Amino acid sequence: MTPEQHRSKAERITRAMEKLHTADYEMLIEAAMLAGTHWFNLALHRFGLTRPEDDVMHAEYLTGAARLKLFLVAPGVAEALDEIEHSRPHFVRGDVPGGEAAAIRCLEQLRRLHAAAEEARPLRPE
Repeated sequence: MTPEQHRSKAERITRAMEKLHTADYEMLIEAAMLAGTHWFNLALHRFGLTRPEDDVMHAEYLTGAARLKLFLVAPGVAEALDEIEHSRPHFVRGDVPGGEAAAIRCLEQLRRLHAAAEEARPLRPE
Protein backbone atom coordinates (compact mmCIF):
# COMPACT_ATOMS: atom_id res chain seq x y z
CA MET A 1 0.00 0.00 0.00
CA THR A 2 1.38 3.42 -0.83
CA PRO A 3 2.12 6.00 1.86
CA GLU A 4 -0.76 8.12 0.52
CA GLN A 5 -3.16 5.19 0.85
CA HIS A 6 -2.04 4.63 4.45
CA ARG A 7 -2.61 8.31 5.24
CA SER A 8 -6.05 8.32 3.65
CA LYS A 9 -7.18 5.23 5.53
CA ALA A 10 -5.77 6.43 8.87
CA GLU A 11 -7.47 9.80 8.49
CA ARG A 12 -10.81 8.21 7.52
CA ILE A 13 -10.73 5.85 10.52
CA THR A 14 -9.72 8.69 12.85
CA ARG A 15 -12.61 10.85 11.62
CA ALA A 16 -15.03 8.01 12.33
CA MET A 17 -13.57 7.67 15.84
CA GLU A 18 -14.63 11.24 16.61
CA LYS A 19 -18.24 9.98 16.83
CA LEU A 20 -17.34 7.63 19.68
CA HIS A 21 -17.08 8.20 23.43
CA THR A 22 -14.83 6.51 25.96
CA ALA A 23 -17.78 4.29 26.90
CA ASP A 24 -17.34 2.82 23.41
CA TYR A 25 -13.89 1.67 24.44
CA GLU A 26 -13.98 -1.59 22.47
CA MET A 27 -14.52 0.27 19.21
CA LEU A 28 -12.01 2.99 20.11
CA ILE A 29 -9.29 0.48 20.89
CA GLU A 30 -9.97 -1.54 17.75
CA ALA A 31 -10.08 1.58 15.60
CA ALA A 32 -6.85 2.84 17.22
CA MET A 33 -5.24 -0.43 16.16
CA LEU A 34 -6.48 -0.04 12.58
CA ALA A 35 -5.53 3.62 12.22
CA GLY A 36 -2.32 3.12 14.19
CA THR A 37 -1.20 0.35 11.85
CA HIS A 38 -1.64 2.71 8.90
CA TRP A 39 0.34 5.50 10.61
CA PHE A 40 2.98 2.93 11.57
CA ASN A 41 3.34 1.72 7.98
CA LEU A 42 3.42 5.28 6.69
CA ALA A 43 6.32 6.00 9.05
CA LEU A 44 8.14 2.82 8.02
CA HIS A 45 7.75 3.67 4.34
CA ARG A 46 8.84 7.28 4.82
CA PHE A 47 11.91 6.21 6.80
CA GLY A 48 12.70 3.79 4.00
CA LEU A 49 12.60 0.80 6.35
CA THR A 50 9.93 -1.00 4.30
CA ARG A 51 8.76 -0.86 0.71
CA PRO A 52 5.12 -0.04 -0.07
CA GLU A 53 4.49 -3.67 -1.01
CA ASP A 54 5.85 -4.84 2.37
CA ASP A 55 3.33 -3.58 4.92
CA VAL A 56 3.61 -4.67 8.53
CA MET A 57 0.37 -5.77 10.22
CA HIS A 58 1.75 -5.80 13.78
CA ALA A 59 4.90 -4.22 15.22
CA GLU A 60 5.92 -7.60 16.60
CA TYR A 61 6.32 -8.83 13.00
CA LEU A 62 9.24 -6.49 12.36
CA THR A 63 12.61 -8.19 12.10
CA GLY A 64 14.97 -7.50 14.97
CA ALA A 65 17.15 -5.33 12.73
CA ALA A 66 14.19 -3.26 11.47
CA ARG A 67 12.86 -2.81 15.00
CA LEU A 68 16.28 -1.64 16.19
CA LYS A 69 16.57 0.85 13.32
CA LEU A 70 13.09 2.14 14.07
CA PHE A 71 13.95 2.49 17.76
CA LEU A 72 17.07 4.49 16.87
CA VAL A 73 15.23 6.95 14.60
CA ALA A 74 11.86 7.06 16.38
CA PRO A 75 12.08 5.69 19.92
CA GLY A 76 8.84 4.29 21.25
CA VAL A 77 6.96 4.05 17.95
CA ALA A 78 6.90 0.25 17.78
CA GLU A 79 6.07 0.17 21.48
CA ALA A 80 3.12 2.51 20.92
CA LEU A 81 1.59 0.09 18.42
CA ASP A 82 2.47 -2.83 20.72
CA GLU A 83 0.60 -1.18 23.59
CA ILE A 84 -2.55 -0.76 21.52
CA GLU A 85 -2.24 -4.35 20.32
CA HIS A 86 -1.85 -5.66 23.85
CA SER A 87 -4.99 -3.82 24.99
CA ARG A 88 -7.18 -5.66 22.53
CA PRO A 89 -7.36 -9.11 24.20
CA HIS A 90 -8.24 -7.61 27.57
CA PHE A 91 -10.68 -4.86 26.66
CA VAL A 92 -12.02 -5.68 23.18
CA ARG A 93 -12.34 -9.45 23.39
CA GLY A 94 -12.17 -9.77 27.17
CA ASP A 95 -14.03 -8.31 30.11
CA VAL A 96 -11.22 -6.80 32.16
CA PRO A 97 -12.27 -3.65 34.08
CA GLY A 98 -10.76 -0.32 33.05
CA GLY A 99 -11.72 -0.25 29.39
CA GLU A 100 -12.36 3.50 29.29
CA ALA A 101 -8.92 4.29 30.74
CA ALA A 102 -7.36 1.83 28.29
CA ALA A 103 -9.14 3.57 25.40
CA ILE A 104 -7.76 6.93 26.51
CA ARG A 105 -4.26 5.45 26.67
CA CYS A 106 -4.69 3.89 23.20
CA LEU A 107 -5.76 7.27 21.82
CA GLU A 108 -2.58 8.79 23.28
CA GLN A 109 -0.53 6.09 21.56
CA LEU A 110 -2.42 6.70 18.31
CA ARG A 111 -1.47 10.39 18.48
CA ARG A 112 2.14 9.33 19.02
CA LEU A 113 2.02 7.11 15.92
CA HIS A 114 0.42 9.89 13.89
CA ALA A 115 3.11 12.37 14.94
CA ALA A 116 5.88 9.90 14.11
CA ALA A 117 4.42 9.31 10.65
CA GLU A 118 4.21 13.05 10.00
CA GLU A 119 7.78 13.64 11.15
CA ALA A 120 9.34 10.64 9.38
CA ARG A 121 11.95 11.41 6.74
CA PRO A 122 14.12 9.05 4.68
CA LEU A 123 17.10 7.72 6.60
CA ARG A 124 19.12 7.91 3.40
CA PRO A 125 18.57 11.23 1.63
CA GLU A 126 17.64 10.77 -2.01
